[in-house]
Amino acid sequence: MEQLALTWGPSRKTYTVAELNTRIRELLGMEFNDVWVAGEISGTKNAASGHCYFTLKDHEAQLRCVCFRTSLRYLKFKPQDGVAVLARGHIDVYEARGEYQLLVDALEPQGHGALQFAFEQLKKKLAAEGLFDPARKRPIPRFPRRIGIVTSPSGAVIRDITQILSRRFPGLHLRLFPALVQGDGSSEAVVRGIEYFSNSKWADVVIVARGGGSLEDLWTFNEEPVARIIAASSVPVISAVGHETDFTIADFVADLRAPTPSAAAELVICTQEQVIDQIGVLEHKMMQSARYRLAMAAGRLHTLGVERAAAVVRHNLGRLQQRIDELDYRLRGSINLVNKATRQRLDDLATRLRSLDLRLRFAAARRRLDAAETTAIQLIKIRMTRSHGRLDSLVAHLTQLSPLRILDRGYSIVTNEKGQIVKDPAEAPAGSDIAVRLARGQIAAKVR
Repeated sequence: MEQLALTWGPSRKTYTVAELNTRIRELLGMEFNDVWVAGEISGTKNAASGHCYFTLKDHEAQLRCVCFRTSLRYLKFKPQDGVAVLARGHIDVYEARGEYQLLVDALEPQGHGALQFAFEQLKKKLAAEGLFDPARKRPIPRFPRRIGIVTSPSGAVIRDITQILSRRFPGLHLRLFPALVQGDGSSEAVVRGIEYFSNSKWADVVIVARGGGSLEDLWTFNEEPVARIIAASSVPVISAVGHETDFTIADFVADLRAPTPSAAAELVICTQEQVIDQIGVLEHKMMQSARYRLAMAAGRLHTLGVERAAAVVRHNLGRLQQRIDELDYRLRGSINLVNKATRQRLDDLATRLRSLDLRLRFAAARRRLDAAETTAIQLIKIRMTRSHGRLDSLVAHLTQLSPLRILDRGYSIVTNEKGQIVKDPAEAPAGSDIAVRLARGQIAAKVR
């Protein structure tokens, strides 16, 4: 009779390490397939592969997390240390180290919305790079002839802009680059539009416009690629997104922010009537100046007495007046050309003025003046020294020849009553008065 082997206790099942980790991953994956975890981000590391690794922690525990590149690119904001978030994902096991981790598919900051947090995060980043610096913003041309517009071709925005520009300044060249301004692919479309006008150099200025909406509706203009292409554009850009109270990243980077698309059409160029009025004022001043110069010339000719040329002068003045009238008619017919030439000259002068530093020229002139003053003082001193030397020599020679030096040796000069110098006794007979001049003073005497 065959005996049966009896086993006491449970049967033993042996796993390899890999098998056990795989089993644990399957169990955790089924149990925690879609979970939300609240915690604070710590130890963020961005790998060269494009994946992001970080840790979620609270005051009692921590959880390792990984966000793969395919999920990271769709996050509204990037993981940052110290930020309290809600992370959505599923639990997985990294079998090589036997550690479980949360594979993150979405992140939301606690306390405020993800979009607002991403807005502040990108704003701080671009401000640190200097993209909001007023010094880098370019001036908007005062009289642009070609205006590029990047917006939706079917919205009310393009109609408002074209109507206002047609009313304010007929004859402008407008070119629309149709672009999505909301939803998937909108930021890429706006970037392509700005790149088109920047590379083609067709437009003098570009208007990027969209109507009002919520933060989500306007998010296209808070994307980093849009901000960077505006900053890199070779053409000045006007941002006209939303209503007056709406602010986007594009507003801070653009060369000019318009509160509304309609306001952008009013800011990009003045009315044609204003240009005509300004030209009229300049024309009136030119006429007054010409008449004044002609009157002054006529007065000078009359003062000089050139009567014979009076008839010729009157004839020439008449021709000049006729020429002025002709120029007046031509000026009225070529307003745009005159305005463009004047603006070009003003821009050239402004460029030249900025390139010249008058302080350096004044300093050089001051140094030359100081050197000339020092040289002049030295020459004057030399000439005075030479003059004093010659004067001292003449004084010494004159002193040697002076009769007063003879008197110092004890001699005297005797003059008679007539004031003549006595050289013979007969010139001073007895009883006459004489005057004896000594070296110091004189003596009155009588001859006996």
